[in-house]
Amino acid sequence: GHFITLGSVNGATTRFLVDTGASFVAFSGAEARRLGIDYLKGERGIMATANGSVAAYRITLNSVKVGDISLNQVQASVSEAPMGVSLLGMSFLNRVEMKRDGSTMTLTKKY
Repeated sequence: GHFITLGSVNGATTRFLVDTGASFVAFSGAEARRLGIDYLKGERGIMATANGSVAAYRITLNSVKVGDISLNQVQASVSEAPMGVSLLGMSFLNRVEMKRDGSTMTLTKKY
């Protein structure tokens, strides 16, 4: 029941887990650094996760692309806690239509 896809953030490739339970596109600090994201300039705070509360930074990504869908100015969070995969959360998913047909999920840009 999990969907994993390749995408890009500000032009750099990453692997996403589609996560409707995540409020934002989310990365670990290590993945953000690998992607060239200076997240330490973001707004620092505490985020509630499935594994408890963690320190995180809220940032805005210039672009997030999945397939042929490219969205600008996408809110994201970066946590110093380790994460196995980046999350494609609702800050991206709210701007697309999701259709699931068995083991396939199709995303279509709303606007």
